[in-house]
Amino acid sequence: MSAAATMAATAVTVVFAGLAAASPAAAANDTAQAIRIVVPVAAGGSADKLARTLAPRLSEKWGRPVVVDNVVGASGTLGAAQVAKARPDGSTLLLAGEGVTLNAVLYKSLPYDSGRAFRGVTKAVVNPQILVVRPDLGVKTFGEYAALVKKRPGEIALGLPGNGGIAHVAHEMLARQLGIRVNYIPYGGGAPATMDLLGGHIDATLITLAAVTDYVRSGRLTALAVTTPYRAKALPQVPTLAESGVPGFAVESWQGLIAPAATPTAVVEQLSRDVAAVLQAPAVRAQLEEAGYAVVGSTPQELDATLTRDLPRYASVIAAAGISLH
Repeated sequence: MSAAATMAATAVTVVFAGLAAASPAAAANDTAQAIRIVVPVAAGGSADKLARTLAPRLSEKWGRPVVVDNVVGASGTLGAAQVAKARPDGSTLLLAGEGVTLNAVLYKSLPYDSGRAFRGVTKAVVNPQILVVRPDLGVKTFGEYAALVKKRPGEIALGLPGNGGIAHVAHEMLARQLGIRVNYIPYGGGAPATMDLLGGHIDATLITLAAVTDYVRSGRLTALAVTTPYRAKALPQVPTLAESGVPGFAVESWQGLIAPAATPTAVVEQLSRDVAAVLQAPAVRAQLEEAGYAVVGSTPQELDATLTRDLPRYASVIAAAGISLH
């Protein structure tokens, strides 16, 4: 390693170990410690893909292993609980999305205080939700899908990446606006829902675009519409729901990193800057945009604002639909 690289790695180590308070011995010992990114959904989904895109680049930048750990269960709360209780030194992070706030409404009790357990590091990307169907369902547009669902109320099997997640809430918003009803089939993540859709076991899914981009391009799945108010760069031929007869409809999903609430501000800000730098690297940005993400790399303060901004809107839908978890 060059002298400059060694100095950079040491500087980051000192930040993680407690800034200037860390002794050289402690910093050297801390360098060997792996950074753990907890992904609270199954491997293969969009969150997992994002984490595994970031991990090797962050490992190179920090000079230490960065491990992706899929902790699946209870709509993401198992993984979130591990991070909430982790040592607040920047060594354990959660790859989070809307679920971290939605679960505060969906669960009567959680193994952590959702309002106080975390602080934002960075909103890494935003990602449209996309409605896709199996090609032999016989619909090519959202209008045809809506007509079919109205004709067969409660019969169309719609896979959900998780019960009570953003896809569930978004489709419930859509269903209430249009007066339609489907048969929701919850899964433990986007990957198993996609596999069952490809296998013909369900009829449709509403899922993050990055999880199914390749399947849409290859024709194995038919894309009907995206939930954002703008078309996705990765699949520009797919219209928005607002363009498809649902005026004003807009739901934007995000994914980013959060840390235990007691993590020092200086550590959080260093993490945020480093992740943002990796995201803005031309090769990484191009890879993520090709997959369907819009790269953001926000400040911690911007993510903290996002964590609370949409909660009242989604909470009202959850209450009206009677969605609840244990």
